[in-house]
Amino acid sequence: MAYTTIDDPTAYFQTKIYSGSSSSQALTFDGNSDMQPDWLWLKRRSAGGNHFAYDSVRGANRSLVPNDTDAEDTSGESTSYLTSFDSDGFTVAGGYNNTNNSGSTYVGWGWKAGTSFTNDASSTGIGSIDSAGSVNQTAGFSIITYSGTDGTATVAHGLGVAPDFIWFKRRNASKNNTVYHSALGNTKSIYMDNTSAASTDYDYFADTSPTSSVFTVKKDEDYDETNASGGNYVAWCFASKQGYSKIGSYIGTGSNSFIYTGFKVGWLLVKVADGTNGWLVIDTKRSPANPQGKFVYANASSAEGTVTYGEFFSNGFGWKGTNSIAVNQSGKQYIYYAIAENPFVTSTGVPATAR
Repeated sequence: MAYTTIDDPTAYFQTKIYSGSSSSQALTFDGNSDMQPDWLWLKRRSAGGNHFAYDSVRGANRSLVPNDTDAEDTSGESTSYLTSFDSDGFTVAGGYNNTNNSGSTYVGWGWKAGTSFTNDASSTGIGSIDSAGSVNQTAGFSIITYSGTDGTATVAHGLGVAPDFIWFKRRNASKNNTVYHSALGNTKSIYMDNTSAASTDYDYFADTSPTSSVFTVKKDEDYDETNASGGNYVAWCFASKQGYSKIGSYIGTGSNSFIYTGFKVGWLLVKVADGTNGWLVIDTKRSPANPQGKFVYANASSAEGTVTYGEFFSNGFGWKGTNSIAVNQSGKQYIYYAIAENPFVTSTGVPATAR
């Protein structure tokens, strides 16, 4: 069997760095493949400003804020930030501080789904409530929308394999950005919008792991993050794919470390699971050479920061000489989601080169 089925990761994920302007900009991705994004995550780098997440299922005029609990914005200023998802990039309106202001720099991360998905649970017998969205089984990514019911329910996700990472957000109320991560197990949840450790306090997933067809959600007492009656939800679902993406965990060493992914890392999200610190996002567009230093916190509106100890390799990533709580404190558990810049070995046997 081939090492990977994805020789060109830019067919499914791309990073775009750009400078703001006072007018609308059509921004073109720089990868080997043309890619129309279905999920887009934008962040101002040079100054403070909220993160904004858009997807093609909800529409370009509906924003969510990863670093806050805000409900989906359908009528405010942020609905004007993103104009369209384009055939090889996206268009942002001009003059907005958070996404396209003259004198500021920005980053946009885009994922490709692309195949329309609907599931009538009563007809298919898959799940207990209906779901719809967009799916890319090759890349292990789906965007799923559903309506809550209270109690416990199952929802079809369309991936064909069990997702390892699911990011839930209630759209019509102010609720936490809630994450299921397979390395934490089905009894724990963790919030994307703050620095808290993973917790067993809330039974959002009914102590049930996702299967190849459904994930399980539950209304936990007064907490409505995943399945409240009257709630509208979006779930961004991700599965590890050999040679393209890896969702996993590691234990900090407090010194030089290496985490194997099986590909040359191009994008990384990492969070200490049993401690208090933010979610770091690092990519090789902003930091093209080691040490990997340019980061933003997914849970914070702060400007881009710099560290000097990150290293990306042809087959993984690591931390050099640091005991930082952010990424490598001795004995601490860390969860991560990594995407390839290149596979370690292509389907035709071509190896990646180290940095």
